[in-house]
Amino acid sequence: MATLKFAAVSRNYFNLPVWIAQHAGLFADEDLTVEIELHESVDEVTERLRDGRVQLAYGITEHVVLDREAGGRLAIIGGNVNKLPFSLIAGKGIRSIEDMRGKVVGVSSLEAGSSSLVMKLFEARGLAYPGDYEIRAVGPILARWDLLQSGEIDAGLQGAPLDYIAMDAGFPSICNPRLEVPDFQFTSLHVDETWAAANEAVLGRFMRAFVRAHALFYADREGAGRIARAETGVEPRHLDRAWQEYTHEEIFPRDGNASTAAVQALIDISALIRAVPNRKEAGADGYIDRRYLQAAHRDLAAARQAS
Repeated sequence: MATLKFAAVSRNYFNLPVWIAQHAGLFADEDLTVEIELHESVDEVTERLRDGRVQLAYGITEHVVLDREAGGRLAIIGGNVNKLPFSLIAGKGIRSIEDMRGKVVGVSSLEAGSSSLVMKLFEARGLAYPGDYEIRAVGPILARWDLLQSGEIDAGLQGAPLDYIAMDAGFPSICNPRLEVPDFQFTSLHVDETWAAANEAVLGRFMRAFVRAHALFYADREGAGRIARAETGVEPRHLDRAWQEYTHEEIFPRDGNASTAAVQALIDISALIRAVPNRKEAGADGYIDRRYLQAAHRDLAAARQAS
């Protein structure tokens, strides 16, 4: 039995595929024990992957781009949140992005793609950063929800199902970013390329479970809901709405793959906001290594044919 350490951000719905693989015994089927660590800091997740404390992570996609530009070894090997599942939720007295002049937007990290996205959305409505509003790094979705309720921030991106909870509590949605940016690779599955090359067999076992977990998410609505409830504590009615949104919009990729279009949208939006002077890659596919995912699909197809 091999053991892998996996890092992810907070206790939110984004982590559901890896939770499904754990709860449904898909890792056990591959003779794997996967220890899932949850961290409130998105930067901490990337740092733990970079220094080898974990072998795999659901991380902020822009962190891989920035790491590679700095000569690092991180790579995207699978998808996660391939389309934006967010609403921009504001305080109860705010009705539009224009009302955010002089106010504070909470983001997970100043180096996360979401901060670039916020700048783009606000710029389209005549608000320039940093003069017209403040962006403050406050942590992931759960932290932003707490700070929004306490009034310490005036708006923040909230992902399903927390955006439903917020709206039911009277907090308005002042923008649906997915309507303006249809593809955006917010988070993805990451690995250190050096470790991956030296551990191809065990990584292949992980990737087979990873692929099966995505198929099971789409196939088993009730099972996905039970696992999400156990891990997040969110009420079933909100989780059911999240499952409908994620499946209808294919926010989690059915095949576990990262999206070239979504990674490119992230790069392009980030480039509007911050210079990447040392860009080495020709485009989005330069940051994605699909060999391990493709091998997992071949293995699973062969197993189906043999059964």
